[in-house]
Amino acid sequence: MQPSPTFAADERRAIRIWLWAVAALVALMVVVGGATRLTESGLSITEWKPITGIVPPLSASDWAIEFQKYKEIPQYRMLNQGMSLEDFKFIFFWEWAHRFLGRVIGFAFAIPLAYFWLRGRIDRALGGKLLVLLGLGALQGAIGWWMVVSGLVDRVSVAPYRLAVHLTFAFVLYAALIWTASGLRPVNEGGSRAARIGATVVLIAAFVQIFAGAVLAGLDAGRSFNTWPLMDGRWVPLSSTLLPLEPWWRNLFENPPMAQFIHRAGAYVLFAVALVHALTAGPAATGRARILFGLVLLQACVGILTLIHVVPLGLALAHQFGAVIVVGFATFHLRALSTPATDPGLQLGRLVPGRP
Repeated sequence: MQPSPTFAADERRAIRIWLWAVAALVALMVVVGGATRLTESGLSITEWKPITGIVPPLSASDWAIEFQKYKEIPQYRMLNQGMSLEDFKFIFFWEWAHRFLGRVIGFAFAIPLAYFWLRGRIDRALGGKLLVLLGLGALQGAIGWWMVVSGLVDRVSVAPYRLAVHLTFAFVLYAALIWTASGLRPVNEGGSRAARIGATVVLIAAFVQIFAGAVLAGLDAGRSFNTWPLMDGRWVPLSSTLLPLEPWWRNLFENPPMAQFIHRAGAYVLFAVALVHALTAGPAATGRARILFGLVLLQACVGILTLIHVVPLGLALAHQFGAVIVVGFATFHLRALSTPATDPGLQLGRLVPGRP
């Protein structure tokens, strides 16, 4: 006996809500990760313990052991010499919370996935996508540790390019969750090829800007040249400011003025492509395209305020959260313009008559 259409819709809705919930947790993870970086807490836990690390220090001796491990890395010796145990507990909390939330996301994805799979509510096509998402989540944890390791031996902070990879990959996972969830909507409006191209360009520009912003953050490059629209008194700083390092490509990842200039230029590009898309998206996409442009404009304003106020914690976190909103909405918008959700490859296996 075939399930009723209402039952099928309920199952589809349940999976969609689950994926949106996990995407929300990933968004929270990005913001908590931003706070961890801004409070310089990311190197406070010097070991990767995927299982036992879920329990924080519970006794005075446990805290003494963790504090001693931190004292052995360059960040303590060169920046935080003489730090009190209470100050260490503060930075430890942020890094522990960041890692704990990563574990929560893993359970929040894996347990419902097993439940839906064992009930036969996921077909091969959707199941393949969900397994890829699970793998991406595990890989993100490994990338996070790869990032942390870069700051434990010869540096007082993590390598900016590794921070950029870690943050950008988090956004990739976040966008993939939204894309998959949006594909299970009962109605998908579709759109013209030109609108899809425009939305794709906006989303790509947003990802490039996120990578550039992470490099900037890793170099603390937002704490200098705190004027806008001019930088160092010019629209384009002198080559001696932007390209002092040899070979030239090192400036892209190691030179703070260049990192800030690239992030500024990326913001202008993102603003321009979002505006063009809003003006040319066509009737089916105009409303969402205009909302997307508004979000990009708001994000640019928050970024400018963050810069001229020398990166205060509240504004910096608002700017990072703004990136989450822009990428999330841009992904949803592009998905709505793409293949309709009624594509059989996106349906739930047992709920579609005639499918194995």
